[in-house]
Amino acid sequence: MKSPLLSLPGAVPAEGADEGVAAHYGDLFREQRALADGTGFVDLSHRGVITVSGEDRLSWLHLLLTQHVSELPAGQATEALILSAHGHIEHALYLVDDGETVWAHVEPGTQESLIAYLESMKFFYKVDVADRTAEFAVVYLPAGSIAEVPQGVVVRETPYGRDLFLPRADLESFAQKAGPAVGILAYEALRVEQHRPRLGFETDHRTIPHELGWIDTAVHLQKGCYRGQETVARVQNLGKPPRRLVFLHLDGSEVHLPPAGTEIRLADEDPDGRKIGFITTSVRHHELGPVALALVKRNVPVDAPLMAGETAAAQEVVVEP
Repeated sequence: MKSPLLSLPGAVPAEGADEGVAAHYGDLFREQRALADGTGFVDLSHRGVITVSGEDRLSWLHLLLTQHVSELPAGQATEALILSAHGHIEHALYLVDDGETVWAHVEPGTQESLIAYLESMKFFYKVDVADRTAEFAVVYLPAGSIAEVPQGVVVRETPYGRDLFLPRADLESFAQKAGPAVGILAYEALRVEQHRPRLGFETDHRTIPHELGWIDTAVHLQKGCYRGQETVARVQNLGKPPRRLVFLHLDGSEVHLPPAGTEIRLADEDPDGRKIGFITTSVRHHELGPVALALVKRNVPVDAPLMAGETAAAQEVVVEP
């Protein structure tokens, strides 16, 4: 779904998973600094929006999600995962309940398969699941923002900022009041700095929550049964995940960033040495320079110098080995 804000001056369209919104509006570092200072907004209107209403909505979702939501207070933000039977991450949901309806935003293009799964699990529960992507656009306001939130808009407030579920028809008028507009590349740079994983970026077909640190923010270890719980409990109680998320400081003398999927090896091994991981997201940060998130094998020494393709990299622990 193409955002009308792509018509703003300087807007350069994003590509890949974030197609449909602006990558930037002409000055990537200025836009990053604006977000870091608590000003501006990010158009996330390409993300999927779903709602779950009905009197059983929280107790029903509690059975399906990794998070404890049966008694979720109105207005309290949380995040949750849906796992496969083997414990691999299939969906990531960013939730808030407004007292009558659960609102969630999800990765672009994933809402249809998510809704299909939820519909298949309704059984006798009094719930109604709806795709609201055509009606509502997600807008992000950074922490510290004093931008006025329109009356009646559902807000998901987190330590990183606020997600607004804004009527899509109001997106352009909101942009005129809440500027400056900031592109998705600046938002992604701060996400990487904050070590926050993203579905489809830090995940592949075999990722489990422990590998990314999602076990701390999106999984409740004392709640009842849900699909994939056996894997979560086994890794938590008996072992360690096979891989771990790391934050990489990349050699700033390189002109090009190593793209997602770039293989990582130990720096003291030859270029054909064994692969020990791969880049998941790489960005240019306004203060830190070129940085990245990556998945590496759990037993890689935390102080080992690495090579991401031809680029030297120093790791910072995100998930403990």
